[in-house]
Amino acid sequence: MKKWTRWQDWTVVAAGAYAALSVLWTTQAGSSTAIMVTLGTLLVICGVVNLALPGMPAAEWAQAIIAVALLLAPWVGGFTSATGAAWSAWIPGAAALIVTALAIKPSTEEYRHHHAVPAP
Repeated sequence: MKKWTRWQDWTVVAAGAYAALSVLWTTQAGSSTAIMVTLGTLLVICGVVNLALPGMPAAEWAQAIIAVALLLAPWVGGFTSATGAAWSAWIPGAAALIVTALAIKPSTEEYRHHHAVPAP
């Protein structure tokens, strides 16, 4: 697995950037601004880490957890009525979760390939 080439991680970076920056053009409510910027930034960071260091399943799982948090954020943060903000969390969260799910197996296989325990 080569660094900086996985489309799944680039998609997560784009989804995170969209979520974080969407507060600039959508109507926000309650804590939506802080939640969107925080979770979007965390997705960008996870995506960049996975691009730079492929084959780290723990980072993929962390990315999946953040994607789920972004997907659930409108309900947890109470901003489902701010439809622009809510959709700007649901769509990037779902996209990040789907592509992360596609990336977990190859990442795990890469990790096992490079960290195989030799037989005694």
